[in-house]
Amino acid sequence: MPISPHYRPDPLFAELGPEFADPVAAARFPKHILRRRNQAWAERVGLGALTPQQWEAHFAAFEPLPQNMPGPLAMRYHGHQFRTYNPEIGDGRGFLFAQLRDESGRLLDLATKGSGQTPYSRFGDGRLTLKGGVREVLAAEMLEALGVCTSKAFSLFETGEELVRGDEPSPTRSSVLVRLSHSHVRFGTFQRIAFLERPDLMRALIDHAVAAYYPELAATAGEARAAALFGAVVEAAARLTASWMAAGFVHGVLNTDNLNITGESFDYGPWRFLKTSDPSFTAAYFDESGLYAFGRQPEAVSWALAQLGGALTLVCPPGLLEPELQRFAPAYQEGLRRAVFRRLGLTEGGLEADLQFLSDLFGWLTESQAGWDQLFHDWRGGGVSAERAAQSPQAALYTSDAFDPIRAGLEARTDEKAWPSLAHPYFQRALPHTMHIEEVEALWAPIAERDDWTLFKQKLADIAEMREALGLSCHGSVAQAE
Repeated sequence: MPISPHYRPDPLFAELGPEFADPVAAARFPKHILRRRNQAWAERVGLGALTPQQWEAHFAAFEPLPQNMPGPLAMRYHGHQFRTYNPEIGDGRGFLFAQLRDESGRLLDLATKGSGQTPYSRFGDGRLTLKGGVREVLAAEMLEALGVCTSKAFSLFETGEELVRGDEPSPTRSSVLVRLSHSHVRFGTFQRIAFLERPDLMRALIDHAVAAYYPELAATAGEARAAALFGAVVEAAARLTASWMAAGFVHGVLNTDNLNITGESFDYGPWRFLKTSDPSFTAAYFDESGLYAFGRQPEAVSWALAQLGGALTLVCPPGLLEPELQRFAPAYQEGLRRAVFRRLGLTEGGLEADLQFLSDLFGWLTESQAGWDQLFHDWRGGGVSAERAAQSPQAALYTSDAFDPIRAGLEARTDEKAWPSLAHPYFQRALPHTMHIEEVEALWAPIAERDDWTLFKQKLADIAEMREALGLSCHGSVAQAE
């Protein structure tokens, strides 16, 4: 393959040894039909010059990348699934097959979903439906545009198999997804080591996490290192949760095997974006108790972090870990302010006053049932958009007495620096680009019925336009490449 000077292989995970993963072989598929190539991120990791044949070889047949991992590894982990501990899980339909640095030096993983059976597949076929792959692409693209730290849908191939699923009309088409993510080390990775009562492996995992993802903690050692790492993960997870709330995003399945240590969102199954504010809204039909409802996401992530802290007690006293968990609430509050204000293009003021404004705003969105995305679209920049907001399809809601405190808060935080961005054609639209479930189903129908990808491609173009207009980037534990 053409080696770019930007291609920087760095397969660190394998150095942890055989206790953390199992060598596996990729499935062989009857067809390789490219449906999505993320060229922008391919350029950032030095893989943009791959020919179509090379792309297929590496991301459908999974030939090793140069100077990278010699073969795929299915990662071992446990996890709490809907708060029930499960020691029988792990990478059941995916694997890690490469690690490399991006242009800003961040370590990134290339991992799969739908690449075949592993020792952890249990009774599953290790496959991913094409609809599932399409939904992964859409979720990742939309979240990235909204400034959420998210994995990237790097590649999607249709693979020519017929799959039987209980939640899709069957037989249904198959696919294999490649995900580019900052880390696939999960909370459940630590939980498994605690379950095995292996302090030696726990210390090795902590050292790996610090070296790979939190090098600023390198000067710490022993119990202090474990506590410092936990505190950093707590803050990263709090910021991620806040960004979901600003985006109106419901992940759906916040099990401890679906949360990683770098505060990056990944693994999109039954996700949803809100139309209107509903704290009790759940994305997963099987979440009968509402455990992972929109409004309970901060609680769910905080609980998951407590389980991570519990695992770390294998090598660190609870007295050192408990104060680190207390960092969640202030980090969440600050993260929410930053995420909402960045999306709205507002200036920050005093923290207490800003948090009251956010409380009023979220309360009004729930009571009024205003369109979530419409509000953020109409009031970009605060008071500078008052005339635009007056032309909105929901302008009548902005004239109510209940909106007066919100209007005052928006005007008080007006950022005139946002005015140039409002000249973007996107802000001349009456309606924002959205990603509601009806839209996903509407663009999937022509794919399923006649292999027509027009609406899918148009939706990706719409998201790209919104991304350009908003100009948001991830502000996570490690700065995202701009």
